[in-house]
Amino acid sequence: MEEPCGAGAAAPLRGDAEEPKQGSVLFLGGNEVKSSAVVKYSSAPPQAAFARLQEKTDLKLPPANWLRESAKLGPAGTTILGNSKKSKPFSSFGMAYDFIDSVGNDVDVVSDSENIKKLLKIPYSKSHVSMAVHRIGRTLLLDELDIQELFMRSSQTGDWTWLKEFYQRLIDQKWQRKKKSKEHWYQKAILSKFLYYSINGDGAAQPVPSTSKQHQGGPVAGESDEAGRASWPAPFEMPSSLSEDPGASNQGLKNDFVRNILWTFEDIHMLVGSNMPIFGGGRYPAVSLRLRDNNKPINVLTGIDYWLDNLICNVPELVMCFHVNGIVQKYEMIKTEDIPNLENSNFSTKVIKDIAQNILSFLKSNCTKEGHTYWLFKASGSDIVKLYDLTTLCEETEDKYQNPFTMPVAILLYKVACNMMLKKNQNKKHYGTIRTLLLNCLKLLDNGRHPQIIASANYMLSELFQLDEPKKEDSADFPINGNSDESYSEEEEEMPDSDENGSYSNSSDPPDDNKAVAIIKSVGELSVPEKYKSVHRIRPSCAFPVCHGTEERCRLVLNHVLEGLKSVDSSVKKEGDLPAADPSTPIPLKYEDESTSGGPESLEKQMALFLDKMGSFQKGKHSSQSGMIPGSWQYKMKLQLILKSSRAYYVLSDAAMVLQKYGRALRYIKLALQCHDTYCCLCGSMLPEVLVFLCQCLTLCGDIQLMLAQNANNRAAYLEEYNYQTKEDQEILHSLHRESRCQGFAWATDLSTDLEYQLSVSCKCYEAAYEILLFSNLKSQNPEQHIQVLKRMGNIRNEIGVFYMNQAAAVQTERVVSKNVSTTEQQLWKKSFSCFEEGIQNFESIDDATNAALLLCNTGRLMRICAQAHCAAEGDYKREFSPEEALYYNKAIDYYLKALRSLGKRDVHPAVWDSVNWELSTTYFTMATLQQDYAPLSRKAQEQIEKEVSEAMMKSLKYCDVDTVSDRQPLCQYRAATIHHRLASMYHSCLRNQVGDEHLRKQHRVLADLHYSKAVRLFQLLKDAPCEFLRVQLERVAFAEFQMASQNSSAGKLKTLSGALDIMTKTRGAFQLIRKDLVAESEQISKDKSPAESMSVNDSPAGLNKEEVLKLLGIFESRMSFLLLQSIKLLTSSKKKIGGTNEEEAVLKTNKQVYSLLLRATANKGLSLLERTELILNLLDQLAPRNTEGNPGMQ
Repeated sequence: MEEPCGAGAAAPLRGDAEEPKQGSVLFLGGNEVKSSAVVKYSSAPPQAAFARLQEKTDLKLPPANWLRESAKLGPAGTTILGNSKKSKPFSSFGMAYDFIDSVGNDVDVVSDSENIKKLLKIPYSKSHVSMAVHRIGRTLLLDELDIQELFMRSSQTGDWTWLKEFYQRLIDQKWQRKKKSKEHWYQKAILSKFLYYSINGDGAAQPVPSTSKQHQGGPVAGESDEAGRASWPAPFEMPSSLSEDPGASNQGLKNDFVRNILWTFEDIHMLVGSNMPIFGGGRYPAVSLRLRDNNKPINVLTGIDYWLDNLICNVPELVMCFHVNGIVQKYEMIKTEDIPNLENSNFSTKVIKDIAQNILSFLKSNCTKEGHTYWLFKASGSDIVKLYDLTTLCEETEDKYQNPFTMPVAILLYKVACNMMLKKNQNKKHYGTIRTLLLNCLKLLDNGRHPQIIASANYMLSELFQLDEPKKEDSADFPINGNSDESYSEEEEEMPDSDENGSYSNSSDPPDDNKAVAIIKSVGELSVPEKYKSVHRIRPSCAFPVCHGTEERCRLVLNHVLEGLKSVDSSVKKEGDLPAADPSTPIPLKYEDESTSGGPESLEKQMALFLDKMGSFQKGKHSSQSGMIPGSWQYKMKLQLILKSSRAYYVLSDAAMVLQKYGRALRYIKLALQCHDTYCCLCGSMLPEVLVFLCQCLTLCGDIQLMLAQNANNRAAYLEEYNYQTKEDQEILHSLHRESRCQGFAWATDLSTDLEYQLSVSCKCYEAAYEILLFSNLKSQNPEQHIQVLKRMGNIRNEIGVFYMNQAAAVQTERVVSKNVSTTEQQLWKKSFSCFEEGIQNFESIDDATNAALLLCNTGRLMRICAQAHCAAEGDYKREFSPEEALYYNKAIDYYLKALRSLGKRDVHPAVWDSVNWELSTTYFTMATLQQDYAPLSRKAQEQIEKEVSEAMMKSLKYCDVDTVSDRQPLCQYRAATIHHRLASMYHSCLRNQVGDEHLRKQHRVLADLHYSKAVRLFQLLKDAPCEFLRVQLERVAFAEFQMASQNSSAGKLKTLSGALDIMTKTRGAFQLIRKDLVAESEQISKDKSPAESMSVNDSPAGLNKEEVLKLLGIFESRMSFLLLQSIKLLTSSKKKIGGTNEEEAVLKTNKQVYSLLLRATANKGLSLLERTELILNLLDQLAPRNTEGNPGMQ
């Protein structure tokens, strides 16, 4: 017969944990069985030595200390020995709550040691087994399910009637309550008295004659049926506050064990609760004490009982006291490893190990659904073990909350998930497990009864999705199948349970067993090694949902947030003054038109109100419209959920921005800011990270408004995106509207159609973000954020500056009649200038030299626009370069030079450096050109003007980089060539108009010659400026003619003429380019067969100006004709005088021939432009072989 070892409940106080004791490997009966035990917690006092009772001590008499407190019992009080009441039905949950780290992960089983022993004795015992099994992750929780007690309760309360009916129908039709025998109570009483005698180590264990018979045959004090039944909690009694208060000791949910032990038996890890009294001292460090009736030999069941108790508690020896009818006879000491070999009690430890592994595999294979209550049942005297899914049976008949395990399981799932979330060292591979735990927890809960846990679980589910890095690739965020050994999958739950050995299946069972999930047909099978193998791996795969994009991830987050918000809102009492909004009705998004928006002025007021509100956070005058009490769980949870939704909408907005869906981006950032506004209304003080996030939202909102302004042509599409709303967003908004009007950021998120207003809103967003960083002293903690905001402020001020500058330029071009600058223009200049100035300050404050240089460059451009505005209307023949123009051009030059100083050197940013240099060169060139073309002779002397023009041109050349290879190089070369041409023309003109100072004339002659030759060299490099090259060469010819006029000797004149003709022959390249263009044009015409289209004079493929070509060709022919004639005359006269050389005769002959051809050609007016060009090329070819000395200018 089995003997119960000392039981009892631990006191609720937690004592110091005993020193963890490592168990040794035991070699028993030739079969190696590995067992080790570590005490995780103990409320027992230090082990006291047991008192060896004298022979003939009568155990029927109570000792003096019976059921009294004793220092040796410690905090456990009298219950440790006096009350051997069975463990409560939720004892494993009590342990699981205390050791939440072990649940779902390291431990296979959590249970009372009595249940473990009962399971391992199944093949040896005829007694019935009834246990509730729950799965949490990879851990199974086992609890006794006392059918007798349950049905007694059922007849009183009406609960569990469905199970009672099921039990009577399938298992035991004539069920009735079985009474405990008198013998049972007698044995319990003498054991209790024996243990009390034994702890009284000072020899004062005097029997006290009993004055009352209350203990003699009845139950031990406190062990009534009622007391036992009271341990079953009624359904729904679980308070929702349990999630907040881990120490909440609801009935039956305390950890009632004297010690909790982590027991490893072979490869099975178990968290076991034990109340076995352990004694020590003297020669024996730890012994267990047992009382045996001498007339009844030890059987196998008792032997297994004693052996397992000692293994679990790591006790090396057993002391047995034998009695006859309550009179002590003798003591005997047995080592733990010898227990399996006792006479009449032989058993194989290897078989026990196989039984343990088989039962665990059987349960793990079949108890697959987290949150379900399974019932392992073996009827008394039966060999068949059945497993039922009570949750499924319950749902078929009644409300799931009729199952009293529902709440403890839900709470445990929630706590395990919480614990995993809190662990900082957990990485993302655990997220699949956490998600599964929480989803299964939510399946068990009812919103009306447990809103707090539902809200909290939904919040945690939303937290699993990382929203912090919107820019990263989604695939990097979550392993797709990388967490297969950490969690289990819901998908796998639906797999049909089967086993490769065919040990359990439903096919051949009798019809009344079709409700069972699985069956062990014979308990004998459990002794066969590896008879049952778990078809579910210990940690099957549970992949975290793979989100195929940021939007999908955010939508999952918002879905959980919405469920959480619904839970919170449903638990807050509805106030009478709340607007009865219907969540299914869209909340209109306000659409601003430029006709209704008050423009930048009203924006200023709204901004001031917003910043005033932001500044008032310290005053803490914030309250909820719905009547939530600050500090309540609803209040705290709603704040968290609102913040989470705000972050999700921010990420959605950012993603839409990347996709250039700016209307959608604005809608999402509007929702993010509406969430934030509600948060502000509820929260008295803002956390720094929340303020930083608000800055990010405002910054993104500014970016979106700027992009909307820059993409005005898609406005209709953006408006459609902006006004679209999902049902989910509407419901979240509805929840927000319970707390606030959500209008705090309306000024920033309205979609306007006015460009200026959009730019102003963008600027105000950045300014608001900057102000928040300033007044909350977050600037230093978030330098990156601060720099980003300032950079954007600088950028938007540049945009606005450019906007006003372009407007001013447009007004200027429209101004035809009025010669004076209008007030509108001046206002626009001022606005533009102040924006540029503020932008420059922003960039300089963060040492952004490149952007500061760009803004200085734009300011220079503004100054040039101002200068252009001051020039008088075209067509005025008295037009002169005005002092105002000079002033603004000089200001522009100052800004460009500042820009170069800001950059310092080209290496900082070559592109910007080159751009500024080009603008500076252009400004000098424009100023010089205007001074040259519209000389201010009424204010300055000609010489002064020439000097200024020359200086400006030389400065323009200085900043015009002709050598660096870039896209701008041809432009620079053209500009430099033009400057040299203009300077040469100016000196040429001076030379013609100057009288007197010979030294000065000579200087001008040399300078003109020098600049002409430089202009020619540069124009020759260009392939698209034949006309310019031709013009310069013709001016050089004219210059030569001018020099020839002042020469007296024939030889000198002949030399000059020869040089001039040489210049003419060098224009051959330009004519070839012209011919090429004309040929290409005629081919194009013949291909198109539409000569009508070619009638335009200026139309040609290369942009050749035909009018210009005709004009230059006319001049060229006349000058060539003149030069040839003069040459012929001079050569003829010199030949007459002195007789020419052979060379001169050849030249004369060629010149005559060419001159004759030229005269004939010019006389023929019917020649086309192409024919005339080809003729000139032919003539130049005839002149070319003649190698003259050339002219000094070319050398």
